[in-house]
Amino acid sequence: MILDGKAPAGPIETSWDKHRFDMKLVNPSNKRKYKVLVVGTGLAGGAAAASLGELGYNVEAFCYQDSPRRAHSIAAQGGINAAKNYPNDGDSIYRLFYDTVKGGDFRAREADVWRLAQVSNNIIDQCVAQGVPFARDYAGYLDNRSFGGAQVSRTFYARGQTGQQLLLGAYSALSRQIKNGSVKMFARREMLDLVVVDGVAKGITCRNLVTGEIESYWGDAVILATGGYVNVFYLSTNAMGCSVTAAWKAVKKGAFMANPCYTQIHPTCIPQHGDKQSKLTLMSESLRNDGRVWVPKKAEDCTKHPSEVPEAARDYYLERKYPSFGNLAPRDISSRAAKEQCDDGRGVGESKRGVYLDFADSINRLGQKTIAERYGNLFDMYEKITDENGYERPMRIYPAPHYAMGGLWVDYQCMSNIPGLFVLGEANFSVHGANRLGASALMQGLADGYFVIPYTITPYLASIEPGKVKNDHPEFKKSAEDVRSELDKLLLIKGKKTVGELHRELGSVMWEDVGMARSDASLKHALKRIPEIREEFWNNVNVTGNAMELNQQLENAWRLADFIEFAEMLATDALNREESCGGHFRVEHQTDDGEAMRNDEDFSYVAAWEFKGAGKAPELHKEPLKFDNVKLAVRSYK
Repeated sequence: MILDGKAPAGPIETSWDKHRFDMKLVNPSNKRKYKVLVVGTGLAGGAAAASLGELGYNVEAFCYQDSPRRAHSIAAQGGINAAKNYPNDGDSIYRLFYDTVKGGDFRAREADVWRLAQVSNNIIDQCVAQGVPFARDYAGYLDNRSFGGAQVSRTFYARGQTGQQLLLGAYSALSRQIKNGSVKMFARREMLDLVVVDGVAKGITCRNLVTGEIESYWGDAVILATGGYVNVFYLSTNAMGCSVTAAWKAVKKGAFMANPCYTQIHPTCIPQHGDKQSKLTLMSESLRNDGRVWVPKKAEDCTKHPSEVPEAARDYYLERKYPSFGNLAPRDISSRAAKEQCDDGRGVGESKRGVYLDFADSINRLGQKTIAERYGNLFDMYEKITDENGYERPMRIYPAPHYAMGGLWVDYQCMSNIPGLFVLGEANFSVHGANRLGASALMQGLADGYFVIPYTITPYLASIEPGKVKNDHPEFKKSAEDVRSELDKLLLIKGKKTVGELHRELGSVMWEDVGMARSDASLKHALKRIPEIREEFWNNVNVTGNAMELNQQLENAWRLADFIEFAEMLATDALNREESCGGHFRVEHQTDDGEAMRNDEDFSYVAAWEFKGAGKAPELHKEPLKFDNVKLAVRSYK
């Protein structure tokens, strides 16, 4: 099947404005007749629920946490991009558009990226009006800093807590609509099925995580804003509750999963320190503004205290390899470069899987007080975790799984191939291509929630009869029975391995074989091991407790079951894509100097996979990518 992204025709500069004008609208007095379900209340979901509620729709919002304030968006540290050009350093909507397309290694839909760049400026105005405490300079103007993949300063920030502050802004907007009655909030619910009636999304089935009750909810449209899937690697920078479950349940009902092999490895994380570790900690990419990355030139110097390694014996490898961008080279390139140094025997720390992030030059130039004002809470966090003072000795960092560029396939309306199912933020694939630029995750989430979905959902709602399908439809009963049956099946296995042990096994396979570097042999090995792990899971997992109580072991079990099935699709996509691009690095496809080698002739498309059942090969559908506004070129940051 050749998929149509339904991108608007004509000049890209007017594409979004013209598209909005051409869309059907819903009369204000009719909006109260429609009910929209929003699953996930992070930046994308919370902003969407607040915006749709304010427009007059009836909204029901769901999160598995005890409060929307606990969404994983809160963990974002460094900032949010926008093309306001406040520093007057050459930025523009087109430059942000260009940097994003190039940063994604020319594997994203142009029209979606242009829209993101265009509405980025509105996001900052919206958040300032909400009281988000962005950093300001001495004169009181909003301050900016740089992030990887850009040569301008376009990132707005609130020290190292930008995600938290933006989420509080979205939460305040959501709380206002909850008080007004336009939004009903359902916390501690996890979506375990998508209810599809005659091929159209009409509701969801949830488990109440406190009581264990299986609950049904109908809606005229369903919006998924449930984040990414990188916990398939087990160790990642994501909260341990982050999962692929909601998206995967939609996949099992016919939604296509697009580009699952595009996962981002973040270069600036605290290295793993033991086999029993359950997650990894991100150190913001913003630190690369003032920190210099290096390793010793000689392996014998790696065991020395960094202060004992003289300047001439240090290899500032990012500055050496990518002089135009230096320490702010894009994440995929910086991560692979760190791995290269460690593979060469020049890694630091006990594991030898680490490189230095050194602030000595910046402290000497600007003073420790200035560095503390910019990043102080990040230094505090680093010291609490490592018991090392980052001001006095370089931080140790190493790449770790961080973000999913792939996600459910959506068209320009943010609607999946299942009518009535819309997907926002990290849960969709649409704008980041094969590599996300730093500080663009928050931008996409708020753009989709505040400024895209309020427009793009209206043509669909205008075309349907509100309330035609409700909870009494037989498909809701069947869905609830299927969910109960699946949970009972998990509880009856009574095996000998814990969910955590099996998740570690899966994560080890995914990191070693489908991590920063992938090969034909490693991917085939993964595709051999994943079914073996699935077989052992369904025959030897031990899930304690019962279904009618708060049971986190049961929650972890169903999430792992979905991760195992999804992992097979991810590896299949990686094996099929015989090229290297962005975060997808196939060792067979690289230049003489070790950079990614794209194959535009054969792989300039979105790979959308249709699930055919566990253990069966998924079916590939393609959406061709066209580049009319950015010339395809070898991606260079030198």
